Amino acid sequence: MSQANVTLFTVNAVLILDNDSHRILTKYYQPPHPYPNNQYASQYPTIKEQRAFEKGLFDKTHKQGTDIILFDNHVVVYKEVVDVIIYVVGGLNENETMLYQVVLALRDSLEILLKHSLDKRTIIDNYDLVSLAVDETIDDGIILETDPTVISTRVSRPPAYDTGVKNLDLSEQGLMNAYQMAKEKLAERLKQAL
Repeated sequence: MSQANVTLFTVNAVLILDNDSHRILTKYYQPPHPYPNNQYASQYPTIKEQRAFEKGLFDKTHKQGTDIILFDNHVVVYKEVVDVIIYVVGGLNENETMLYQVVLALRDSLEILLKHSLDKRTIIDNYDLVSLAVDETIDDGIILETDPTVISTRVSRPPAYDTGVKNLDLSEQGLMNAYQMAKEKLAERLKQAL
């Protein structure tokens, strides 16, 4: 493999389908930069083509015992959980083990976030958390994280900013005190400068 073909772009799509091949969540990715021979160009630019791909994929994988298949010039890894199927789709040259780690990380992080109730109804009710979990795992086709604990922590808890404003008094009196203190500090610095 030449240096020109090395890229971080590895995932073409993430799909969560129900047992009737209906979409719950789908994200198709396209690389941000053009590559030689259009090797990473989206093969499914329209919704009609995407749904045809999803239907064919579902028909091929539903009630199968495998977790990895080759379908329509793509490596597809998937996991069936209760009444949903989570798919991660990559190109022919992608590492199956890495894609499998992504699908496991998604499944496990969703189980943590949804308190081990990973079914269609719960996913729809918590669509925001599911979408954020996918975004924390994969960004524009680039795998960011495969540790389910880290993914679920990033999704469920706001970032911890150490701003030191925990004991800030925002009442009128508190604001007047802050203004008075700032005024005194400014006057003190001006005196020092002269």
